[in-house]
Amino acid sequence: MADSSDSVSVDMETLSLGGKEHLVKTSRGSVSVVVLGDPDKPALVTYPDVALNHISCFQGLFFCPEAFSLLLHNFCIYHISPPGHELGAAIIKSDDAVLSVDDLADQIAEVLDYFGLGAVMGMGVTAGAYILSMFAIKYTQRVLGLILISPLCKGPSWTEWLYNKVMSNLLYFYGTCSLVKELLLMRYFSKEARGNVQVPESDIVQACRRLLDERQSPNVLRFLEAINGRPDITEGLKKLRCRSLIFVGENSPFHSEALHMTSKLDRRYSALVEVQACGSMVTEEQPNAMLIPMEYFLMGYGLYRPSQFNVSPRSPLSPTSISPELFSPESMGLKLKPIKTRIPFEV
Repeated sequence: MADSSDSVSVDMETLSLGGKEHLVKTSRGSVSVVVLGDPDKPALVTYPDVALNHISCFQGLFFCPEAFSLLLHNFCIYHISPPGHELGAAIIKSDDAVLSVDDLADQIAEVLDYFGLGAVMGMGVTAGAYILSMFAIKYTQRVLGLILISPLCKGPSWTEWLYNKVMSNLLYFYGTCSLVKELLLMRYFSKEARGNVQVPESDIVQACRRLLDERQSPNVLRFLEAINGRPDITEGLKKLRCRSLIFVGENSPFHSEALHMTSKLDRRYSALVEVQACGSMVTEEQPNAMLIPMEYFLMGYGLYRPSQFNVSPRSPLSPTSISPELFSPESMGLKLKPIKTRIPFEV
């Protein structure tokens, strides 16, 4: 564990998420980690999508009382922000090295070392899901399970690559302008949530729009370019033996990517939840749809909601205790509305 000179602790009073921020120095630069909960409990590491942090990406899920009690009762939460995405972040110095997705995955390992953590549960959204998946491939023994929301695993398609390049140029020349925010909101949310001429955009979209104003555009540009240069990790997925629970919004631009990733994972260890009328950021747009599948997923580790069960979560997670029956579609709750399953068939 690093000594105290390698970290600065700041009390977090923004919203009711609480927690304490640690600015952890790594060989690849400083990274913000907001720690929430009892450090004696098993660790859940989160990683957000491009231009987001733990507040703009996960507050909807953590403001859902049942999900909050499920997660905080069983875990100590370690919210990792991409470099320069934390609240009040300064612009990263231009002479600082530009980090690749490999660097970002390795940075997670250094963060775990700093806090003295062994194997952890991971939860990531889109780009964050990719980083955590790469981390799980590179550090197999340090990941007990993955909860991935609208994940990426292939290299960017030409369409996505061009889309991201347009955003990169706008960020470089104009900063986080109105057009950049619109492109990002299209990445995150469904058309229904974004509204139209007749229907106003939802409160969650309005809140996200305001939070995007706080991002430093050069920092967002760095993370976006790293993700736009990502390699295909499909082959590496075959090495994973940790349990994986994948959520994807039916209207997510990365919907087909999530289906592809699910098809490449070992079906004995993975399950897919497709959420209707939802974009990529299920954690914000439809967090209630995540509750039942997460409950069944975590039951296999002996973890439960305190309102229903009285168990201690302090012992290390033991994935070997998972009963295979818990991963059948029926036991995962995948047929419950507004959740449905869709299995692609080869014609």
